[in-house]
Amino acid sequence: MLEDFLPVGMAIFERAKDGGADKVLQGLFSSDHPIEKLRDEGLSAAKSLREKLDKISPGLGNPAFEVRVNPNNLGVDNDQLDNELLVDILQRIEDRLSVLESSLDDGMFVDS
Repeated sequence: MLEDFLPVGMAIFERAKDGGADKVLQGLFSSDHPIEKLRDEGLSAAKSLREKLDKISPGLGNPAFEVRVNPNNLGVDNDQLDNELLVDILQRIEDRLSVLESSLDDGMFVDS
């Protein structure tokens, strides 16, 4: 809707602001394809408005499109990915335990 009707509405608004109803009607009757002409006229104003809406709330002016991702397109077996992820997580746990043990050995934690 923002891409189709907003530019036309913005062009009509700008024409009404600049010249009133006469200028709006002139735009509608002066061409064989008045909607296309108004859409072209209002494109830059509509783009500017959508960008301002996105600053208020991302996606408000330019809605996100649904994207489907198939993990099988990676060319890697899911079991291999799961194993690599598990090894990575276990390595991080081991590293953190080593840091904790060295802190305990240094007397950082003292019983009171």
